[in-house]
Amino acid sequence: MGESMFGLYGILDIVFWLLSVGAFVLSGWALVHALRIPARAFPAAGKQTKQLWLIILGLATLFTFAAAINYLGMGMGLPNIFTIAAVIAAGIYLADVKPAVNGYRGGGNQGPYGPW
Repeated sequence: MGESMFGLYGILDIVFWLLSVGAFVLSGWALVHALRIPARAFPAAGKQTKQLWLIILGLATLFTFAAAINYLGMGMGLPNIFTIAAVIAAGIYLADVKPAVNGYRGGGNQGPYGPW
């Protein structure tokens, strides 16, 4: 009986680790996107400042990375509140802020066929 339970826990550990890695990739993607967007795009789109989003997404990436590598017991088990909050923050950025700031085309002179 002990062996079958170990097998189940091993599978669950792998599933939660894969979820942790997925959360890290999600928050990392959001952070890289936020780094590449000009700071003027955020207020122009009616969103919070770039600096605030970089702090939020930086912490989200840190927490999900810690969960993925099992730092201080944060991973390889049930997701903790910080990991859940990190996924929510990255999800909000990717679903709401990213589409709004993607349309921003800042600076440059405008010609008849676009910026030059």
